[in-house]
Amino acid sequence: MFKRIATIILLQFCFFLQAQVGGEATYQFLNLVSSPRQAALGGKVITNYDYDVTSALYNPASINVEMDNQLAVNYSSYLGGISYGTIAYAYTWDRRVQTFHIGATYVNYGTFDGYDINGLPTGTFSGNEAALSFGYSYNIPFTDFYLGASAKLITSQLEIYNSFGGAVDLAAMYINDKIDFHAALTVRNLGAQFKTYAGLNEKLPMEINFGLSQTLENVPIRWHLTFENLQAWPIGFSNPARAETDLNGNQTQEKVGFFNELLRHTIVAAEIFPERGFNLRLGYNFRRSEELRIVDQRNFSGLSFGVGIRLNKMRFSYTHARYSSNSNTSFFGLQIDLR
Repeated sequence: MFKRIATIILLQFCFFLQAQVGGEATYQFLNLVSSPRQAALGGKVITNYDYDVTSALYNPASINVEMDNQLAVNYSSYLGGISYGTIAYAYTWDRRVQTFHIGATYVNYGTFDGYDINGLPTGTFSGNEAALSFGYSYNIPFTDFYLGASAKLITSQLEIYNSFGGAVDLAAMYINDKIDFHAALTVRNLGAQFKTYAGLNEKLPMEINFGLSQTLENVPIRWHLTFENLQAWPIGFSNPARAETDLNGNQTQEKVGFFNELLRHTIVAAEIFPERGFNLRLGYNFRRSEELRIVDQRNFSGLSFGVGIRLNKMRFSYTHARYSSNSNTSFFGLQIDLR
């Protein structure tokens, strides 16, 4: 029982790392990565504009005709056996402007043993959350700018408590095909609870992200630079476990300077052979690295690595992401061209 409780606490902590500071919001699962490709590129890449239909779950401005009739299913056995997955599909009604997107995210926390205040068993309980989204993107005529929006219906059940809510994601994207350069801005999870868990209305995990990416000339590498959680500054707090004690017993708390704060908002990534049938993906999330690192240990937190393979009309993806020496996660994905 202790291991399961510790797992759920660790999971919620990781949610907090990806959303508002200190977990000051509900529905934290909305900010989980949407696919193995996104996970491999650091967790929040928003600048892909291609076949990847799952990318629209994070950036609706990326919805485009290349996604037409693409169906993607992704799954991850998360920390402690907790599982979650996403599904996405896009359909082009009119090849000029009418591409629509639908997606879903689901988290299953598993089954837990319940006890009352006296330690007597009360049976088992479970927890799960899900979100269903509908998205659309529009190219501003005679420009390289794209606008996107998606509406989400959210449901959550934790033990006997349940909640229902709604949110919208807004996004803008600039694409320069001459130099293969992309820039994107997303404002996610603007919404509210329609039904609370127990009468207390909680905020949603709103976040603002900005990203840049470009394919290098004559080199088959696309780099990505993402700045996450721009709505929160500062985002870093001193860790009491890293306080230094001098010979007189005086403690000096860890200081988080401006440069360290900036790094915690930064994700860097690269995709090798992005247009080929086989490609490699590598990302580094500075915030995850800094907040999950262990003093005097090398655990490579923040590092993620993935591969993508295309076989005819199917694309397979796999990613391994490092959280700590004892908590690593694998992501699996399959996308099928139904045309």
